[in-house]
This record gives sequence, structure tokens and C-alpha cells, in this order.
Amino acid sequence: MGWFLCLSVITAGTLLLTGGEPPSSGSIPSTAALAARIAIGAALVAFGLYRRGRIGKPPRKPKKEPKWQKSIDNMSLWFAALLAPITQPWGLMAAGVTSVMQADVASAESVVMLVVFVLLASSTYLGLVVFSLIRRDRAHALALGLRAWIEGHMQQALAYGSLLIGLFLIGSGTYQLIV
Repeated sequence: MGWFLCLSVITAGTLLLTGGEPPSSGSIPSTAALAARIAIGAALVAFGLYRRGRIGKPPRKPKKEPKWQKSIDNMSLWFAALLAPITQPWGLMAAGVTSVMQADVASAESVVMLVVFVLLASSTYLGLVVFSLIRRDRAHALALGLRAWIEGHMQQALAYGSLLIGLFLIGSGTYQLIV
């Protein structure tokens, strides 16, 4: 719920700031948004390359589980909803904002695409919530297995995910600057 709310607020705020119309191509705001997209992409590529170099190496120092992570299962719904905006991948959210800035909400097609974007971005979370409500025990077992898998593959996911998304942002931003 917090993720959906955060994404919706960012999308609505961006649309309010742009007046619902994309900045004209070649204008300073348009160029700044594309430059931000390319810079975020470059930062993600640099992070991905750094993390790729760490794959297979033991962690620098074994970390003990943080206190907040130990109590996450007993967290109230409202506290979790308030915590969600703080724990967002803000680099990716900023990249999303640069895409939303290009949307023309005067067009019904663009509005539909924005709604689909928000729903698609939230669908994983919504699906997990619905699944946990319907089959609580099975969802708990699945979540524990998923957590173990994530802990075992975190380095690869961070490295290759950052590289892929970063290269996409650089490519799309550069293409839009040129065209």
C-alpha cells in the first residue's frame, strides 16, 4: 500500500508540476530531464560494474541482522505504509519521474499508459498481499524461501539489474536527445 501510494504521489506531483503537458522537445526542462535520465543511468552502470566486481568474493564483514528487520513480521500495517516511502529505490523512482515528464496527459492514450505503469509497477506487491490474505501459511513459507533465494543471489541481482536498467536509461535518454 505504501509503495502504491508513493508511486501515485510522485506521478501526480510530476504531472502537476509539468501542467500535464510534456516540455517541448529541445527546451531546457526537456533537456534537463533527459540529462537526468542519462546521469541516473550512468550512476546505475557504475554501481553495477562495482557490484559485478564483488560477485564471488566473500562479504567484507558478516553483518548481523538489524533490529528493525527482526521485528518486521510484527510491524503494524500503518507503520509499514509509512515506512514504504523511505525504503524506495529512489534512483529508479527519479528515472520514472523523467519518463512521466514526457507524458502528454491531454491525450487519453498517455493517461491510460500512466495508469497501466502505476498498476504494473505495483502488481507484484498487490499480488503478494492478495496471496497472503488468501493462503497465509503458504505465503509465509513462500516468502521465507524467496528471502533465502534473494540472500543467496543478491550480488548478481544488484550487479546485472543495475547494469541493464542503467544501459536502458542511457540509451533511451541519448536517443531522445539526438532525435
